[in-house]
Amino acid sequence: MAIKIEKKITGYGLVSEEDKAKDAAASAQAATSNVVQMGEPLTRPEKLVGNTYKIKTPVTEHALYITINDIIMNEGTPQEHRRPFEIFINSKNMDHFQWIVALTRVMSAVFRKGGDVTFLVEELHSVFDPSGGYFKKGGKYIPSLVAEIGEVLEQHLQEIGMLKKAGLDEHQQKLVEEKRKEFLEKHAKSGEESNAEGFPAGAQLCTKCSTKAAIVMDGCLTCLNCGESKCG
Repeated sequence: MAIKIEKKITGYGLVSEEDKAKDAAASAQAATSNVVQMGEPLTRPEKLVGNTYKIKTPVTEHALYITINDIIMNEGTPQEHRRPFEIFINSKNMDHFQWIVALTRVMSAVFRKGGDVTFLVEELHSVFDPSGGYFKKGGKYIPSLVAEIGEVLEQHLQEIGMLKKAGLDEHQQKLVEEKRKEFLEKHAKSGEESNAEGFPAGAQLCTKCSTKAAIVMDGCLTCLNCGESKCG
């Protein structure tokens, strides 16, 4: 397409293909420099510290051993803390081998990326098995094996201080224990049975702590495990 030049030409220059390539590279570098990183990717040191957790579920013949290794950040300073770096899951049962390997690799990649990794707990908790979940020791309902892995991750993050332990304060815990003792004593006299966890056999599933410990007390559905009450 012809371009009409209406000003006096004072100079000229030739643009080579090499110059075009340099300009394109400079533009790409400028674009990437505007990207905000959530955190610096972590590099693996020679030595890591960690914990191994054993879980036995009704959906697997053999126990699962979950190892979470941590990296120590700002070692030797007042800001020293641990954060997860990698996760491994081992078991004699090979039925779930493929997706477990995939899950641990993705989780480890998220750990190494840096930034806030606590969101993984909620994501794992929200996975439901279409065949139905199961109750673990203590009467707590677990919707899937993946959700139980999330339980272990949550426990680990609480131990290293990345998550706060959700629970009742001292006064609330004392009140719940008193109410539980009062209820169990009353119904023990009447000959009513308790389940393996020490809660009334007819207790309902608590929507807050997922434990079969919710009973009607003083005309209100109350959980004897976490204190959740429909009456506030």
